Amino acid sequence: MAIVYDTYQHEAPARLPLLHAPDPTRVLAWRAGRAVGVAEFLAHVRAVAAALPAAGAAVNLCEDRYAFLVAFCALALRGQANLLPPSRAPQAVAEVMAAHPGCYALGERALTAAPPGYQRLPPLDEMAPAAVGDWPQLPAGQVVAVNYTSGSTGKPRANVKTWRALHADTAGNRAMLQAVLGARFELVATVPPQHMYGMETSVLLPLLSDVGVHAGQPFFPADVAAALAEVPAPRLLVTTPVHLRALLAAEVALPPLAAVLSATAPLPVELAQAAEARYGAPVREIFGSTETGAIASRRTATEEAWTPYAGVALHPQPDGTLVEAPQLAAPLVLADLASLADDGRFRLRGRQADLLEIAGKRASLGDLTRRLLAVPGVRDGVVVQLDEADAMGVRRIAALAVAPGLDEHAILAALRGAMDPVFLPRPLKLVEALPRNETGKLPRAALLALLGGRA
Repeated sequence: MAIVYDTYQHEAPARLPLLHAPDPTRVLAWRAGRAVGVAEFLAHVRAVAAALPAAGAAVNLCEDRYAFLVAFCALALRGQANLLPPSRAPQAVAEVMAAHPGCYALGERALTAAPPGYQRLPPLDEMAPAAVGDWPQLPAGQVVAVNYTSGSTGKPRANVKTWRALHADTAGNRAMLQAVLGARFELVATVPPQHMYGMETSVLLPLLSDVGVHAGQPFFPADVAAALAEVPAPRLLVTTPVHLRALLAAEVALPPLAAVLSATAPLPVELAQAAEARYGAPVREIFGSTETGAIASRRTATEEAWTPYAGVALHPQPDGTLVEAPQLAAPLVLADLASLADDGRFRLRGRQADLLEIAGKRASLGDLTRRLLAVPGVRDGVVVQLDEADAMGVRRIAALAVAPGLDEHAILAALRGAMDPVFLPRPLKLVEALPRNETGKLPRAALLALLGGRA
């Protein structure tokens, strides 16, 4: 994959800075219990960049968030794109590498089953200090990342991101968060940096604003609490509805939070309200996609409507919503259906693909899933529509549920009072856990496999 430049027609700078401001003393990350300043970070980036192979792209597999940041910027300085698969699973990595002939993989760990051409980062802690040198800039139209969708609605799709687009994408999140937290804050994220949401928050915000990020990716509630304790206030927790629900259920005490940020799946209002009551901090939710980046936010506990970021315009259509945004070279259609208010805000009405019509009655998969999750004793669950039609030409509704202590009959009995009988999921299968990926999303192929290969 050669260096690619975008085709924006409006006037824009030819080059854009790699970092927020020319301040080598700014703390960019918190790693192994200590602060890492920009000067040290740039020394690491330049040393890694000088040792990279002469190729056009690399799969960035770094798990340590600081190592990911170093690799991300080193690849960019060498004019190489970061390939970001939907997961670090070997099959997902192999599929991305097959789509980019000549690429290689890059990571900080020794892998027992490494991808072809795997390059391991040198030990960053052993690198000698170096002068900061010139403040780095990149061609604005250079492709620095290729993000893949999660596969929750089908096969993962590639989305090319230029440095100009990522600058513009970051501006909306930065303005929203600074209005809540002020100019400087510290960030702990439970989502991987390879995911678009994780990249926007835990990679681009530290690079392009006055934010320090924790190098870890805590998963268990106690690990989240420990990571938060390693950064000073004000603290922002970047997470997902799945992680937030687990934190509340665990009842682990957290250091004081200034705000919580959620994305990757709809955040139930009840969960947002419970989190605000527990942590005494506002819970903000981001709306966007891998294709568009972040385009709006809301305080879910008190707002149903979304506030678009500056420069974003939505145009409802019968099959979705046309989006114009500063980070998009051309308008893009999202599958989400939206209705606009006179004040410019909007409400989501589901997705065309999620809307169901059976026997003249209508429902949405999102609402049916919400009703399943509301059944007492159901810890996790999802409702899906199968691909093949039955003898009557109807595509059946199925569900997976995590509900220790309940059986299928008890759950169906509860659902009969919550939904029309034509939408009752059959089959409804109990499982120990749903096949959620690192961001809490549910790849459709994995769901169908759990349902016994029914497609």
